[in-house]
Formats: sequence, structure tokens, C-alpha cells
Amino acid sequence: MDSSMKFSAVIEIIGINPFVYVPDAILELIFQQAGKRKGPIPIRGLINGQPYRQTLVKYGGAWRLYINTRMLKDSPNRVGELIEISIELDRESREIEMPTKFREALAADSQAKSVFEQLPPSRALEIVRYLAQLKTEESLDRNVKRAIDFLKGNGRFVGRDKP
Repeated sequence: MDSSMKFSAVIEIIGINPFVYVPDAILELIFQQAGKRKGPIPIRGLINGQPYRQTLVKYGGAWRLYINTRMLKDSPNRVGELIEISIELDRESREIEMPTKFREALAADSQAKSVFEQLPPSRALEIVRYLAQLKTEESLDRNVKRAIDFLKGNGRFVGRDKP
């Protein structure tokens, strides 16, 4: 990571979310690289030597790097710990491609397709992301059926009762 910037920070918490503040000088460089100062900014780097991918977000007037448990084991229990962080703009695409089987299932069911197209973008992405991460064809087949049923008002999917 040639273009990464390094800093140390103490883990803090807001609500149930552990985070660190990114130093202003590093934020300025990331803003320049990203060509923006608003909206989510994709980043990557190392935390205590372990790679991570995350998104910088501004909340309550402050930019924060949220430290989830994928990034740092037991992060909610590590509030007050000093960690070593490298950070850089992540220019790799984060687009998640809809699985072909789900696309075909939507094309074959106009009711489910209509509901899916009316979902808020974040909810539609949640469904696509879940399906895209499945490892076996059997699991994908089973969950595509569950997703279509869910969109038609039957059953639960991704922890939700109704679309």
C-alpha cells in the first residue's frame, strides 16, 4: 500500500458502534484523492497489520472510521485501546453484481419484479448482496426462491418480515 497514510488512534464508541477519528491532515488528503468532501468515501488499509475495506462516513458533523468486528476482533469490547491504522482511498469497484439466477427469477415473476423495483435502493442492495455472497448452487437456489416468496409477501428474508 504505497499511498497509504498511517496513524494511531484510540477506539471510541457511539451507541454500539466502535470508531476512531481520522486525523484532519489525512482526511484532507483523502478528500483530495476522492475529489469530494461529501458522501461515503471508500477506503482500505491495515488495522494492527490486518487488511480491511470500509467506508468513511460523516455523522453528527464528524468523519469517523467505524471499526466493525470483521476489521478488528471483539472491537466493541476494545474501547480505549490504541490501534495502528493505515488508510488509503479504495479505487476498486464495490459494485455487487446481481446473481444470474435471481435476475432470471425476477424476469419470470412480474409481481416479485415490480416489488423489487419499488424497494429503496439500500433494501434491494441488501438482498442482492446476500444472494451474491452465497457459496453453493444449492444455497443460491434455495435463497432465490425465498427472496421471490418474500417479495410476494410470503415469509421472511434477510431478517425482514415484509418488503
